[in-house]
Amino acid sequence: MNILLVYPKCPDSFWSFNHALKFISKKAAVPPLGLITVSAMLPAEWNKKLVDMNVTVLDTDDILWADYVFISAMYIQKESVRKVIAECKKWSTKIVAGGPLFTQDFPDYPEVDHFILNEAEITMPFFLADLNTGNPQRVYATEEFADLSKTPVPDFHLLSAKDYAFMNIQVTRGCPFSCNFCEITSLLGHKVRMKSTRQIISELDALYDNIKWRGPVSVVDDNFIGNIKEVKYNLLPAMKKWMQQHKYPFTFTFESSINLADDKELMTLLVESGFNGTFIGIETPDEESLHYCNKTQNKNRDLLGSVKKIQQAGIQVAGGFIVGFDSDTPTVFQRQIDFIQQSGIVSAMVGLLNAPKNTKLYKQLEAENRLTTDATGNNTDSSMNFIPKMDRNELLDGYHNIIRSIYSTGSYYKRVRQLLLNYNQVYKSRNKINLTLVRAFFKSMLVIGFIENGRREYWKLIFWTLFNRPKLMVDALTCTVYGYHFRTVYGLRNKNNS
Repeated sequence: MNILLVYPKCPDSFWSFNHALKFISKKAAVPPLGLITVSAMLPAEWNKKLVDMNVTVLDTDDILWADYVFISAMYIQKESVRKVIAECKKWSTKIVAGGPLFTQDFPDYPEVDHFILNEAEITMPFFLADLNTGNPQRVYATEEFADLSKTPVPDFHLLSAKDYAFMNIQVTRGCPFSCNFCEITSLLGHKVRMKSTRQIISELDALYDNIKWRGPVSVVDDNFIGNIKEVKYNLLPAMKKWMQQHKYPFTFTFESSINLADDKELMTLLVESGFNGTFIGIETPDEESLHYCNKTQNKNRDLLGSVKKIQQAGIQVAGGFIVGFDSDTPTVFQRQIDFIQQSGIVSAMVGLLNAPKNTKLYKQLEAENRLTTDATGNNTDSSMNFIPKMDRNELLDGYHNIIRSIYSTGSYYKRVRQLLLNYNQVYKSRNKINLTLVRAFFKSMLVIGFIENGRREYWKLIFWTLFNRPKLMVDALTCTVYGYHFRTVYGLRNKNNS
């Protein structure tokens, strides 16, 4: 068999980092981990080729070469998905589809020949067995959750590693919490399932030895510390030992819940193992809205103090924020601005509330006849898929005011300074400064420091860092590049918004 694995193009968004990647000459932030994991489940003797459309174009010759095109996608990739399917049908190449988009919306794609839905560790073997007997079915689905001990090491060798800013690994699936707007538990369950420590070390070995990766690695779990005991007492000690033996080739970022701040020992171990950044769904500083969305892990705590504890432990915090809850009042907009500015959360993803399919929120809004359209999956396009309680125009105006306020150059660089004051850098990467980083520095200095509006604030930050936190200069420069991306995504560049 000739198998072409296709990852559709992601549109410009908060997390695409498209405009930041240009400074380091990379084409995409992270590779399609799900797709290369599926590849490793296919027979080893099959010929496999990966086309990540965020890195390279999909050629007709590749489609003609393939016996099957395997495609995996998220909601945000819908537009590109349609184009890929149309191109495959044009040349009569069979399509096999899976991933979050198709698991929830497969009836919307009648052109697809076969669907491998839910978790492929369960459904893929049935498809392969039927294919071997010449009688493959159209839909393979399950209500069971996979045993991750059966998950193979991804086919990292299919990647053009030089084109990515990060590599990525997955340790766990599932989340113990029940936020009403989140689709993770409907897709992956409440029970946190983990790969074994041996499996994770094998994946680190593959990154290190097979593709010679050195640099950042993103742990893509929705909540890496969902099973704190296993992570703390088994996995992290082994990762720490591996990092020491290999002279610290990686830095790790991860996603976690805010209760990370409650465990000083865990934070210390994370930093000693090379973890230096986490994304946390903070959502809102409003207690009533936290109650409304069932964000129990965030309730009745000093959220601002928790963020600072994590930063002071040596882990930078990126955060997700939401407006549009039924309990929100017009005061929420300024409260969000104040919290974000005071926290020093530089990468603050603020979105309007949406209700993905199969979530508790979706079912509630469906019962109330308030749904209007499908969610887009893009947190920067100002879309909502339901009728809000607050006047829609007032909500949109308030949301846009948050974005303008926190990503104006003056406010943004003030927030970077706050981060640099809060952050206690403990882990220092052993990687040497290379030519790519030197070029990135000079390019950022030219573009952001001399061409863009807001260059005065840029230089104020550089000199402030030089005199106050010189050891964090690389972090400061990284933040300036992130700011360039965020202003571009939100349409704020070269406006008088300082």
